[in-house]
This record gives sequence, structure tokens and C-alpha cells, in this order.
Amino acid sequence: MLVAAAVCPCPPLLVPEVAAGAAPELDAARAACSDALGVLAAARPDLLVVVGTAEPGGRGPFPQGTPGTFRGFGVDVDVRLGAATGTAPERELPASLAVGAWLLERTGWADAPVEGLGVADTLEPERCAGTGRELAGRAGRVALLVMGDASACRSLKAPGYLDERAAPFDAEAARALGTADLAALRALDPALARELKAAGRAPWQILAGAAHDTRLTGTLLYEDAPYGVGYLVATWS
Repeated sequence: MLVAAAVCPCPPLLVPEVAAGAAPELDAARAACSDALGVLAAARPDLLVVVGTAEPGGRGPFPQGTPGTFRGFGVDVDVRLGAATGTAPERELPASLAVGAWLLERTGWADAPVEGLGVADTLEPERCAGTGRELAGRAGRVALLVMGDASACRSLKAPGYLDERAAPFDAEAARALGTADLAALRALDPALARELKAAGRAPWQILAGAAHDTRLTGTLLYEDAPYGVGYLVATWS
């Protein structure tokens, strides 16, 4: 059963070495993510699963100990998903899960085994719900670290340019995540989310599926759109 969840954004800019001189601009987001992971630890899960979107080569399950890296962003920063297991991994973490692994390392996570799951940002809502239910059944007490950004169309300089639909979409997502509104999360439009480059839609709907038979309540810890991209941090417990 799902006992807790943390929703965090997944830009590599969260890693200070990647952000370089702009690092202080996301200090509040980093602090909120740390607080969110504290809620996960307090739930005393038997298993933590980090969920995020990925390109085809980064989809599917990732076992504990899988490495990730930010060398592709020009910095000498490597991470690992949880503790080393002594087993040679077959592939590296996709960027979203690497950011999740970095957050876990930053907070010294040692509270439960950790696994990862990379999914397509086009995953249909019904499959998201089914995936969430499967994850919730993986252990007696399951926690999710859900990595995903809101729209990337909040300003003229945003990656997706300015789209007037972006702010209302992000506001509804923030409200739904902050109140653990499962129906509202399930109702997020995949086509609109893709047009707005909102990579968090599928992971959020996986979370809704995992929480379908729980009574978790939500808290919104952070909401902002630096660089024209919506970043949300929330906890469910």
C-alpha cells in the first residue's frame, strides 16, 4: 500500500554544479525537496520507488545501485540510486531519475531500499493508473518519489515559448497535488500536457493510481516558474 509520496521537479539545474552561477535561484526549491523527502522517511516505508519520464532507452525498471551522471551537462557529478549492491548495472539512470537519486544522496537517504521506474511522457492515463496500482502492491508500505515538471510555456523565454494555457494548467496541477485530488489528476489531458511540455503529467497520474485506495492528504510546499518552467513540490501522507 502507498503510505507516502513526494512530488519534486526534475530539472538538472537543481544540481548546483549544473546551475553554476544561477544555483541560488533554486535554493527554495531544493529546500522544499529536502522537506518533502523528510516526509517520506517519516512514513517508514519498506520500499521507495522513484518515478520519472524518460526517452525510450531509459524506460522500465532500474534496480538499487544503478548509477547516473550529469557529465552530459559539463560537470563532474555522478550519483547512484540508493546504496551499492555489488551488481553491475546494465544501463545508467535517465535524467529525471538521476535528479531523484541526487536528491536522495543529498538528504542521506538510508530509510528503505530504492528502485527506479522510467516511463514515457505519452503513457496513457489508464496505463498510468495501472502502473500506480502495481507499484503500490510491491510491498506492505510503499513510498513514491515522483519526479516531473509542470508546463514549460510560462514565459516568452521558456523552452516552449509563451502559451496562455500554461498558467491555468499548472495552477490546476498544483491544486490537485496540494490536496491529493485523485480525480483531478486523472483528468489532466495528456494531449494538452504534451503541447505544454509538462513532463510531470504521466508520473502524477501514476501517483494517483497508486493512491486509489488510500486516504492520503496533500500539502503543497513550493510553486514557482523560474525560467518559464513550472516547478512544484508537494507531499502526500
